[in-house]
Amino acid sequence: MIKLAFALKRAPGLTQEQFVDHHRNRHAPLFTSIPETQQYVRKYVVSHPILAPSYPPPSFDGLTEIWFDSWQDHDAFFSSDNYKTRVQPDEPTFIDLANSVSLVTEEKVVL
Repeated sequence: MIKLAFALKRAPGLTQEQFVDHHRNRHAPLFTSIPETQQYVRKYVVSHPILAPSYPPPSFDGLTEIWFDSWQDHDAFFSSDNYKTRVQPDEPTFIDLANSVSLVTEEKVVL
């Protein structure tokens, strides 16, 4: 299983609340609305930091995690017309793409 993790910075001009609202209530439903999500994506999670007194302030405004069974499924999803024309154009409206980071992993559950 392949897991993509995207540590996101919000687009300039957005408050944290606006970013979270867009990520949860606009982008996530848009992402899950395309048929390719049901076909190729095994799991999709969006997370947002909470302030914790004993931890440093968060470095990112959000986290997106996407799981695929294979590289073929990954490639089919991200090359689909629905992703390219419906989902991808929404990303720069709330994400600072230049300052966000991604990590491709093979997840190993330990506990």
